[in-house]
Amino acid sequence: MTDKQRIVLGVEYNGSQYCGWQWQKNRRSVQVTLEDALTKIANHPVTVTCAGRTDAGVHALEQIVHFDTTANRHTDAWLLGGNSNLPPDVRITWVQPAIGDFHARYSAIARFYRYIILNRPVQSALSYQQTTWCYPPLDAEKMHQAAQHLIGNHDFSSFRAQGCQSKSPQRIMYFVNVHREGERVIIDISANAFLHHMVRNIAGVLMAIGSGKQPVDWTLDLLAAKNRKQAAVTAPPDGLYLGGVLYPEHYGIHKHPIFQQLPADAKRFD
Repeated sequence: MTDKQRIVLGVEYNGSQYCGWQWQKNRRSVQVTLEDALTKIANHPVTVTCAGRTDAGVHALEQIVHFDTTANRHTDAWLLGGNSNLPPDVRITWVQPAIGDFHARYSAIARFYRYIILNRPVQSALSYQQTTWCYPPLDAEKMHQAAQHLIGNHDFSSFRAQGCQSKSPQRIMYFVNVHREGERVIIDISANAFLHHMVRNIAGVLMAIGSGKQPVDWTLDLLAAKNRKQAAVTAPPDGLYLGGVLYPEHYGIHKHPIFQQLPADAKRFD
Protein backbone atom coordinates (compact mmCIF):
# COMPACT_ATOMS: atom_id res chain seq x y z
CA MET A 1 0.00 0.00 0.00
CA THR A 2 1.38 3.41 -0.97
CA ASP A 3 1.89 5.86 1.88
CA LYS A 4 -0.02 9.10 1.82
CA GLN A 5 1.82 12.28 0.96
CA ARG A 6 0.69 15.88 1.32
CA ILE A 7 0.81 18.17 -1.71
CA VAL A 8 0.69 21.98 -1.55
CA LEU A 9 -0.72 24.17 -4.32
CA GLY A 10 -0.83 27.86 -5.13
CA VAL A 11 -4.18 28.66 -6.75
CA GLU A 12 -5.55 31.81 -8.36
CA TYR A 13 -9.17 32.30 -9.34
CA ASN A 14 -11.78 34.71 -10.56
CA GLY A 15 -14.55 34.24 -8.03
CA SER A 16 -17.27 36.15 -9.86
CA GLN A 17 -19.07 33.00 -11.07
CA TYR A 18 -18.76 31.03 -7.83
CA CYS A 19 -20.74 30.82 -4.59
CA GLY A 20 -17.42 31.18 -2.78
CA TRP A 21 -14.62 28.82 -1.88
CA GLN A 22 -16.55 26.34 0.22
CA TRP A 23 -18.80 23.55 -1.01
CA GLN A 24 -22.50 24.40 -1.06
CA LYS A 25 -25.25 22.06 -2.18
CA ASN A 26 -26.36 22.58 -5.79
CA ARG A 27 -24.05 25.60 -6.20
CA ARG A 28 -20.75 26.06 -8.02
CA SER A 29 -17.82 26.48 -5.60
CA VAL A 30 -14.08 26.86 -6.16
CA GLN A 31 -13.39 24.00 -3.74
CA VAL A 32 -15.46 21.43 -5.59
CA THR A 33 -14.16 22.62 -8.97
CA LEU A 34 -10.57 22.11 -7.82
CA GLU A 35 -11.31 18.78 -6.12
CA ASP A 36 -12.96 17.41 -9.26
CA ALA A 37 -9.91 18.33 -11.36
CA LEU A 38 -7.41 16.80 -8.91
CA THR A 39 -9.50 13.66 -8.45
CA LYS A 40 -9.10 12.90 -12.15
CA ILE A 41 -5.31 13.06 -11.81
CA ALA A 42 -5.16 11.09 -8.55
CA ASN A 43 -7.67 8.40 -9.60
CA HIS A 44 -9.15 8.61 -6.10
CA PRO A 45 -11.38 11.19 -4.37
CA VAL A 46 -9.40 14.29 -3.36
CA THR A 47 -10.40 16.70 -0.59
CA VAL A 48 -8.58 20.02 -0.41
CA THR A 49 -8.00 22.35 2.53
CA CYS A 50 -7.41 26.06 1.96
CA ALA A 51 -5.69 28.82 3.92
CA GLY A 52 -8.78 31.02 4.04
CA ARG A 53 -12.28 30.56 2.69
CA THR A 54 -13.44 33.33 0.38
CA ASP A 55 -17.05 34.49 -0.07
CA ALA A 56 -19.15 34.59 -3.21
CA GLY A 57 -17.66 36.90 -5.83
CA VAL A 58 -14.29 37.21 -4.07
CA HIS A 59 -11.11 36.45 -6.02
CA ALA A 60 -7.66 35.07 -5.17
CA LEU A 61 -4.27 36.18 -6.41
CA GLU A 62 -2.80 33.31 -4.42
CA GLN A 63 -4.83 30.91 -2.34
CA ILE A 64 -2.78 28.20 -0.61
CA VAL A 65 -4.23 24.68 -0.66
CA HIS A 66 -3.12 21.25 0.50
CA PHE A 67 -4.44 17.74 -0.05
CA ASP A 68 -3.38 14.21 0.88
CA THR A 69 -2.96 11.52 -1.74
CA THR A 70 -1.71 7.97 -2.20
CA ALA A 71 -1.11 8.65 -5.89
CA ASN A 72 2.54 8.83 -6.93
CA ARG A 73 2.59 11.71 -9.41
CA HIS A 74 5.27 14.16 -10.53
CA THR A 75 4.53 17.78 -9.61
CA ASP A 76 4.08 18.55 -13.32
CA ALA A 77 1.23 16.04 -13.46
CA TRP A 78 -0.65 17.90 -10.72
CA LEU A 79 0.11 21.27 -12.30
CA LEU A 80 -0.45 20.59 -15.99
CA GLY A 81 -3.00 17.82 -15.58
CA GLY A 82 -4.89 19.73 -12.93
CA ASN A 83 -5.10 22.86 -15.07
CA SER A 84 -6.22 20.85 -18.11
CA ASN A 85 -9.27 19.78 -16.08
CA LEU A 86 -10.04 23.21 -14.66
CA PRO A 87 -12.22 25.95 -16.17
CA PRO A 88 -10.36 29.05 -17.37
CA ASP A 89 -11.27 31.10 -14.27
CA VAL A 90 -9.34 28.79 -11.88
CA ARG A 91 -5.62 28.04 -12.22
CA ILE A 92 -3.02 26.11 -10.24
CA THR A 93 0.10 28.29 -10.39
CA TRP A 94 2.61 26.06 -8.57
CA VAL A 95 2.87 22.68 -6.85
CA GLN A 96 5.26 21.29 -4.23
CA PRO A 97 5.38 18.49 -1.64
CA ALA A 98 4.54 19.57 1.91
CA ILE A 99 7.34 19.75 4.46
CA GLY A 100 6.80 18.29 7.94
CA ASP A 101 3.43 18.97 9.53
CA PHE A 102 2.41 21.74 7.12
CA HIS A 103 -1.29 22.65 7.14
CA ALA A 104 -2.63 25.27 4.73
CA ARG A 105 -4.90 26.84 7.35
CA TYR A 106 -3.40 26.14 10.76
CA SER A 107 0.24 26.77 9.82
CA ALA A 108 -0.54 30.25 8.45
CA ILE A 109 0.72 33.18 10.50
CA ALA A 110 -0.51 36.10 8.39
CA ARG A 111 -2.86 36.75 5.50
CA PHE A 112 -2.91 39.56 2.98
CA TYR A 113 -5.94 40.92 1.11
CA ARG A 114 -6.16 43.56 -1.58
CA TYR A 115 -9.27 45.64 -2.22
CA ILE A 116 -9.43 47.51 -5.54
CA ILE A 117 -11.78 50.47 -6.03
CA LEU A 118 -12.41 52.00 -9.45
CA ASN A 119 -12.92 55.68 -8.61
CA ARG A 120 -14.35 57.46 -11.62
CA PRO A 121 -17.76 58.71 -12.83
CA VAL A 122 -18.42 55.74 -15.13
CA GLN A 123 -18.28 52.02 -14.44
CA SER A 124 -15.79 49.88 -16.37
CA ALA A 125 -16.79 47.25 -18.90
CA LEU A 126 -13.32 45.67 -18.86
CA SER A 127 -12.98 45.31 -15.09
CA TYR A 128 -16.60 44.27 -14.56
CA GLN A 129 -16.83 42.21 -11.35
CA GLN A 130 -13.07 42.66 -10.87
CA THR A 131 -13.19 46.02 -9.09
CA THR A 132 -15.66 47.88 -6.88
CA TRP A 133 -16.99 51.04 -8.49
CA CYS A 134 -17.21 54.25 -6.44
CA TYR A 135 -18.13 57.41 -8.32
CA PRO A 136 -17.66 60.13 -5.61
CA PRO A 137 -14.02 61.30 -5.57
CA LEU A 138 -12.01 59.55 -2.84
CA ASP A 139 -9.18 61.10 -0.86
CA ALA A 140 -6.73 58.19 -0.64
CA GLU A 141 -4.46 60.04 1.78
CA LYS A 142 -7.27 60.51 4.30
CA MET A 143 -8.26 56.87 3.87
CA HIS A 144 -4.67 55.80 4.59
CA GLN A 145 -4.49 58.07 7.64
CA ALA A 146 -7.75 56.66 9.01
CA ALA A 147 -6.60 53.10 8.36
CA GLN A 148 -3.54 53.49 10.59
CA HIS A 149 -5.82 53.54 13.65
CA LEU A 150 -6.65 49.90 12.92
CA ILE A 151 -3.07 48.63 13.25
CA GLY A 152 -2.39 46.54 16.35
CA ASN A 153 -4.30 44.10 18.53
CA HIS A 154 -7.94 45.21 18.65
CA ASP A 155 -11.50 44.07 19.16
CA PHE A 156 -12.92 44.33 15.62
CA SER A 157 -16.57 43.81 16.58
CA SER A 158 -17.59 46.89 14.57
CA PHE A 159 -16.05 45.32 11.47
CA ARG A 160 -17.40 41.77 11.64
CA ALA A 161 -20.53 40.39 9.97
CA GLN A 162 -23.49 39.86 12.28
CA GLY A 163 -23.43 36.15 11.46
CA CYS A 164 -19.68 35.78 12.06
CA GLN A 165 -19.03 32.48 13.87
CA SER A 166 -15.55 33.29 15.20
CA LYS A 167 -15.29 32.79 18.96
CA SER A 168 -13.35 36.02 19.43
CA PRO A 169 -13.46 39.43 17.66
CA GLN A 170 -9.82 40.04 18.62
CA ARG A 171 -7.38 40.22 15.72
CA ILE A 172 -3.84 41.52 15.18
CA MET A 173 -3.66 43.97 12.27
CA TYR A 174 -0.15 44.22 10.84
CA PHE A 175 -0.64 46.90 8.22
CA VAL A 176 -3.33 48.73 6.21
CA ASN A 177 -2.02 50.76 3.30
CA VAL A 178 -4.14 52.86 0.96
CA HIS A 179 -2.81 54.44 -2.21
CA ARG A 180 -4.04 55.68 -5.57
CA GLU A 181 -2.93 54.42 -8.97
CA GLY A 182 -4.66 56.61 -11.55
CA GLU A 183 -8.38 55.89 -11.39
CA ARG A 184 -7.92 53.08 -8.88
CA VAL A 185 -7.68 53.30 -5.11
CA ILE A 186 -6.04 50.21 -3.63
CA ILE A 187 -6.28 48.98 -0.04
CA ASP A 188 -3.65 46.44 1.05
CA ILE A 189 -4.35 44.88 4.42
CA SER A 190 -2.68 42.16 6.49
CA ALA A 191 -3.56 40.52 9.80
CA ASN A 192 -2.98 37.25 11.61
CA ALA A 193 -6.54 36.27 10.63
CA PHE A 194 -9.77 37.93 9.53
CA LEU A 195 -13.35 37.92 10.74
CA HIS A 196 -16.25 37.30 8.36
CA HIS A 197 -16.62 40.31 6.02
CA MET A 198 -13.93 42.15 7.98
CA VAL A 199 -12.00 43.44 4.95
CA ARG A 200 -15.17 44.48 3.11
CA ASN A 201 -16.48 46.26 6.20
CA ILE A 202 -13.17 48.10 6.63
CA ALA A 203 -13.28 49.06 2.94
CA GLY A 204 -16.81 50.44 3.38
CA VAL A 205 -15.70 52.55 6.34
CA LEU A 206 -12.64 53.87 4.51
CA MET A 207 -14.69 54.78 1.44
CA ALA A 208 -17.09 56.75 3.66
CA ILE A 209 -14.10 58.62 5.08
CA GLY A 210 -12.46 59.10 1.67
CA SER A 211 -15.63 60.59 0.21
CA GLY A 212 -15.92 63.08 3.09
CA LYS A 213 -19.01 61.54 4.69
CA GLN A 214 -17.11 60.75 7.88
CA PRO A 215 -14.03 62.23 9.64
CA VAL A 216 -10.61 60.59 9.66
CA ASP A 217 -10.94 59.58 13.33
CA TRP A 218 -14.14 57.63 12.70
CA THR A 219 -12.13 54.40 12.67
CA LEU A 220 -11.08 55.13 16.27
CA ASP A 221 -14.69 55.72 17.26
CA LEU A 222 -15.79 52.45 15.69
CA LEU A 223 -13.07 50.42 17.40
CA ALA A 224 -14.20 51.87 20.74
CA ALA A 225 -17.89 51.29 19.99
CA LYS A 226 -17.49 47.54 19.31
CA ASN A 227 -20.84 47.68 17.53
CA ARG A 228 -21.33 46.65 13.91
CA LYS A 229 -24.52 48.72 13.59
CA GLN A 230 -22.54 51.96 13.92
CA ALA A 231 -20.27 51.26 10.95
CA ALA A 232 -20.80 51.77 7.23
CA VAL A 233 -22.35 49.37 4.76
CA THR A 234 -20.40 46.28 3.70
CA ALA A 235 -18.47 47.00 0.51
CA PRO A 236 -19.16 44.71 -2.49
CA PRO A 237 -17.12 41.53 -3.01
CA ASP A 238 -16.10 42.42 -6.58
CA GLY A 239 -12.92 44.29 -5.66
CA LEU A 240 -11.67 41.88 -3.01
CA TYR A 241 -8.72 39.54 -3.59
CA LEU A 242 -6.96 37.12 -1.26
CA GLY A 243 -3.44 38.27 -2.08
CA GLY A 244 -1.20 35.86 -0.21
CA VAL A 245 -0.56 33.82 2.93
CA LEU A 246 2.54 33.83 5.11
CA TYR A 247 4.00 30.72 6.74
CA PRO A 248 7.09 30.07 8.88
CA GLU A 249 10.11 29.86 6.60
CA HIS A 250 10.93 26.23 7.39
CA TYR A 251 7.87 25.14 5.37
CA GLY A 252 9.42 26.54 2.20
CA ILE A 253 6.22 28.18 0.92
CA HIS A 254 6.43 31.09 -1.53
CA LYS A 255 6.24 34.42 0.32
CA HIS A 256 4.58 37.44 -1.26
CA PRO A 257 6.96 40.46 -1.22
CA ILE A 258 4.32 42.56 0.56
CA PHE A 259 5.00 40.64 3.77
CA GLN A 260 8.29 42.53 4.00
CA GLN A 261 6.12 45.33 5.40
CA LEU A 262 5.33 43.35 8.54
CA PRO A 263 6.64 45.01 11.72
CA ALA A 264 9.76 43.45 13.21
CA ASP A 265 7.96 41.94 16.20
CA ALA A 266 5.47 40.21 13.88
CA LYS A 267 8.28 38.12 12.38
CA ARG A 268 8.95 36.14 15.59
CA PHE A 269 6.83 33.23 14.42
CA ASP A 270 9.09 30.19 14.50
